[in-house]
Amino acid sequence: MTHVARTPAAPSPDGGDFRFWRDHTHISLQPVAAPSVLGLYGFAAATFIVGANLAGWYGNTGTPVFLFPFAAMTGGLAQLLAGMWAYRARDTLATAMHGIWGAFWLAYGLLFLLVAVHVLTPPTPFVPLGYWFIALAAITWAGAFAAMSQNAGLAALLAALALGSSLAAAGFISGSTTWVRLAGWAFVISAALGWYVATALLLEATYKRVILPLGRVGGANTPGESPRQVIQYRAGEPGVKVGQ
Repeated sequence: MTHVARTPAAPSPDGGDFRFWRDHTHISLQPVAAPSVLGLYGFAAATFIVGANLAGWYGNTGTPVFLFPFAAMTGGLAQLLAGMWAYRARDTLATAMHGIWGAFWLAYGLLFLLVAVHVLTPPTPFVPLGYWFIALAAITWAGAFAAMSQNAGLAALLAALALGSSLAAAGFISGSTTWVRLAGWAFVISAALGWYVATALLLEATYKRVILPLGRVGGANTPGESPRQVIQYRAGEPGVKVGQ
């Protein structure tokens, strides 16, 4: 009678092992790259362009012609796609934030398309747009609070974005140029943070280690450190993780 020896399961950091999961798990792979890299770059680009305009760095009466396609495609389409792919990655926070801001940028682009072709004339004060930002601020503040459980970089980004939305709401409803310009500065700061977080995720995915720390809660934050514990099955299939 032939005896077949089984290779013992590798121990896990907490003293247990993965034997049960190796013996009872079936894997169906549907690879999804980290969608927040695309979503955050799209967000950063669109938010910087619009934020700089609101801050008074550039712009004139013809600016809406140049704003609407960039905002709709870069901020809207890219983020909305990222939100749907984040759904496939089972990342609830990214699905919510990319989804709602992607939808907003599409609506913003459509609004300023109508302004550019003289179908609509923005009222003064622009109260309806202010109420758009009230809704966005409420959702984004909730997202910033939720992000505190994940990493400091994302929480700071969403907090700056929520602050910008709150200031924009106050500025457009009251007709205050000062509040709108302050909102523009907050949006530019959130765009810079978005670029940083997206670049950190990009470098981590390509170098397979932490390059730029994100302030993860209970995670890898030291440059050069492996970002996660990998589970490898005997047949060679990679483990499946939740999120990005």
